[in-house]
Order: sequence, then structure tokens, then C-alpha cells
Amino acid sequence: MTPIDVPIAIPSMLHANTGGLNEVTVRAATIQEAIDMLLKAYPVLGTNLYESPGVLRPHVWIFYNEDNTRWMDSLDVPLKPGDRLTVLQAVSGG
Repeated sequence: MTPIDVPIAIPSMLHANTGGLNEVTVRAATIQEAIDMLLKAYPVLGTNLYESPGVLRPHVWIFYNEDNTRWMDSLDVPLKPGDRLTVLQAVSGG
């Protein structure tokens, strides 16, 4: 698999963790590698996205194009030009 540049959209609530960026680009060959590279570049995101290694917090979703990665069998999906990832974080209150 050949690594490509893939954009990852970051929700505004997490911009402080990416130096104010609303989108970052990582070079990766698979979805999992892209997430790993994101966390390597911005390690503080890990505590906001994951409750333990490999387990996303219940209010966090990562989308691969239009597909929620929670429902995918594996994140070892090869990336291709034009793909993008989007991190979404639900907000609740009362």
C-alpha cells in the first residue's frame, strides 16, 4: 500500500489540541495508520478521543468519507486519493 496525504477535519472543540487548525493532513496508507499519525502529531488528542487504547469515547465518532468507522470490521482499509477523515464530537448538556 502506498501512503497518500489524507485530510482530517477536526471539530472546533478540539482546535486547541491542534494549534488552532480545523483540518490537518497526514501521510498514511490505511485509516488506522492515518489515525495513528494524527495522534503522533497531536498526542493530546488521544485523551480527548479515546477512553483507553483503541476504544473511542462514546461521544466521539471518526468518519471515513461518509462511513462511521465504528461500524467497520477493520480500520486497515487502504486509503485512496480523495479520501478524507472527519472527527466528530457530540455535545450534550441539560
